[in-house]
Amino acid sequence: MSENKYKLFVKITTEHDTDGRIKPILLHWEDGRKFEIDKVLDVRQAASLKAGGQGMRYTCRIAGKEVYLFHDEGRWFIER
Repeated sequence: MSENKYKLFVKITTEHDTDGRIKPILLHWEDGRKFEIDKVLDVRQAASLKAGGQGMRYTCRIAGKEVYLFHDEGRWFIER
């Protein structure tokens, strides 16, 4: 994982279907913990208002919390 002031880049395990859709299924935290992505609630093209940049924003439920995951130019990040 790497980071900048507003973005925390994370490793994500994904599934790809035959239509080319990407589904994140597992978030790998920097300390080695892994968090299952319980559900993808929404996927849309959106800007990260806190961190800057634009990409696909995945609204996900992880451990009972709603989290935005961004996929931008082949990298995944969450907002700080």
